[in-house]
Amino acid sequence: MKKTFKQFIIAGSLLGCSAGAYAQTTASDTALFEKKDFRTWSLGLNAGALSHYTPFNSSTNGDFKKTQLDWGYGAYIKKQILPGFGLQANFLMGHVKGEKANILASPSAAQDASDFNTRIEWSGDLSANFTIANMSLNHKRSLLSPYLTAGAGYMSYNAQTYNTPSGQNTGYQRNWFIPVGAGFKLGVSRAVNIDLGYTVGFMKTGNFNGVASAMNDRFSYAHAGIEIAFGKRKASQLQNFSPIAALREANAAESAALRSRLAAAEQQRLADQQQYARDMADEDNDGVANKFDKCPGTVLNDSTQADGSGCVIKRIAPVVTEKVKVIVTDEDRKVVDEAIHNLEFDLGKATIRGRSFATLNKVAALLVQKNFSLKLAGHTDNTGSAELNMRLSKDRAEAVKAYLVGQGANASRIEATGYGQAQPIASNKTAAGRQQNRRVEFTLY
Repeated sequence: MKKTFKQFIIAGSLLGCSAGAYAQTTASDTALFEKKDFRTWSLGLNAGALSHYTPFNSSTNGDFKKTQLDWGYGAYIKKQILPGFGLQANFLMGHVKGEKANILASPSAAQDASDFNTRIEWSGDLSANFTIANMSLNHKRSLLSPYLTAGAGYMSYNAQTYNTPSGQNTGYQRNWFIPVGAGFKLGVSRAVNIDLGYTVGFMKTGNFNGVASAMNDRFSYAHAGIEIAFGKRKASQLQNFSPIAALREANAAESAALRSRLAAAEQQRLADQQQYARDMADEDNDGVANKFDKCPGTVLNDSTQADGSGCVIKRIAPVVTEKVKVIVTDEDRKVVDEAIHNLEFDLGKATIRGRSFATLNKVAALLVQKNFSLKLAGHTDNTGSAELNMRLSKDRAEAVKAYLVGQGANASRIEATGYGQAQPIASNKTAAGRQQNRRVEFTLY
């Protein structure tokens, strides 16, 4: 007995080392799941019925016609490598029995008295476990997990026959076998599964039951057991995890967040559009938009008029004078060019920055001193919609007019026009070209 137990431990150690070596070669496959803290190691214990009957037996059920069920005991250590694939080292002990040798006449008392008893002293195999349920589209964690197994194993066994011609007591033999199985697991908790399975062992010998035959023998093991997965307390088992369902859930959450952001952006666009309509309206009908009107609520009559900032001034009776030819000197153009080069607005807005005021003041003084007329033409590059660019170019030209009028210039001699992106002076394909196209042109006459 001590020798038998020692052999069992040695076989189990060899199989465990094989599983560890294989897991090391496939470490890159598990990298995707390591950060999720899954339970990947598990220990299973089971018990069930051993039989020489299998679905693959011949019509005569092999060498013995009738099956006798007997208890078997098993255990396994498993490493889950991917959600649908794992390796497990299985261990099994028990008795495989049968009666009524087919070599004897049937029915007969001699056949009824014949039987065999093969004791599996120990067996160990390394099998691949393919979990099917984790291909679910809707559930990240499967309650029911069907699986298939296949592998290769080695065992020590002792066959004894009774009242069977050509039967023999083989003594302890060792041979290879191929286990193929199927089953399903019920997830009781994050760490515990109920395991129900059925395995057929294809022996590499025709003398497993003590009766030598040309066809290799088989046996089956139907079992029920419990599997305990090891890992962090809140971690789920990798074999119950569906990456397809997890990806589908993540995509749904991302789509919902995107729709929410788009709805918020649309609400903001409508609010900006309404604000723009309010800013550009002329509620007091003084000819100056609300945005640039420094004196809202102005009431005009026949003797008054509004200046460029919307404030009331006395109407000056027109004086008929002889038309004087306007002469614009190089010095005058220099003042205007300097103002153009220094003119800056806040990004995407019609608000003039403070550094532009000094040169604009010189233009205002020039208009007052020489009574020049001035045309302001606003332009943009092609970034954004044509409608938005047209509004922005017009607003910026109006903002310059409002400032000059505020400095004393005659509003009636200043024309403010916006052309949007329609009149570029450089290519919009480069940043330098777009910078040149964003401008307000001053024309003295």
